[in-house]
Amino acid sequence: MNNEVIIDKIFKGSLRAVGLVLLGIPLLLLGVMFFYSLPSIKAFGFRFIVGQTWDPVKGMYGGLPFLVGTLLTSLIALVISFPFSFSTALLLSEYLEGGILANMLKSAIELLAGIPSVIYGFWGLIVLVPLLRKLEMTMGIPPYGVSIFGASIILSIMIIPYASTMSREVMRLVPGDIKEAAYSLGGTHWEVIKRVVIPTSRSGIFAGILLALGRALGETMAVTMIIGNKNQLTFNVFEPGNTMASVIANEFTEASDTLYLSSLIELGLLLFVVTAIINFLGRKIIERYEIKGDDGALLNE
Repeated sequence: MNNEVIIDKIFKGSLRAVGLVLLGIPLLLLGVMFFYSLPSIKAFGFRFIVGQTWDPVKGMYGGLPFLVGTLLTSLIALVISFPFSFSTALLLSEYLEGGILANMLKSAIELLAGIPSVIYGFWGLIVLVPLLRKLEMTMGIPPYGVSIFGASIILSIMIIPYASTMSREVMRLVPGDIKEAAYSLGGTHWEVIKRVVIPTSRSGIFAGILLALGRALGETMAVTMIIGNKNQLTFNVFEPGNTMASVIANEFTEASDTLYLSSLIELGLLLFVVTAIINFLGRKIIERYEIKGDDGALLNE
């Protein structure tokens, strides 16, 4: 008995140690980036976030164009991908629970998640950019091809598997007796989906969207190849731009002085903070749509 108690304490202590390590990793990342960002923080302060000029030659560094570019590409990609990811999740959970077509569709989604981002970038350069140039010429605007919109399209394809997989699994967890009760009251399949499945799984659907958004915020290679890499503040999605991740990837090896390198690291710190804030707000929104039952289990409102 004593040996079992000792083993239980060792096991519990090991799990706690693993949890503390996982908790310490993001704190360590945050601390390291903050330390190496200090020269830039001392030199520019809050002006770094609101500054619009990024000129290493003159020693002027402002991160606002990259912050706007990151948010624009991620949010547009989320808007484009949501109808596809939600429809796919609904199809696989409610209409194609098995069979050859369902297995093929699941395999395709898994394949999309496993394709390296550089392959998406190559595909975008070869296929998507020429199509966008033709579209821009018909619209009477400069045919850049490489643009924020092009990067958003690539991102939307890349994040579909994350949102659709999470939403599908949550929809499949909706209790069958609840759906059967709805059917017994005369509800059609569409009414059951609309009034039972979607309301019950909405927090999980939003969690999938949040996961996809986090993936989009940090994507580097595919965005770098398609976005145009122009250090300018623009809200025109058909113009070239830059994101925080892409400018770090492009210029980190070229940073020749301490302030330049520190400014790039501060961009990484800003990206870390933005991602953390979005995840925190998303968690609060998810909790808003959850209540606890008498047994303590989480239920949707």
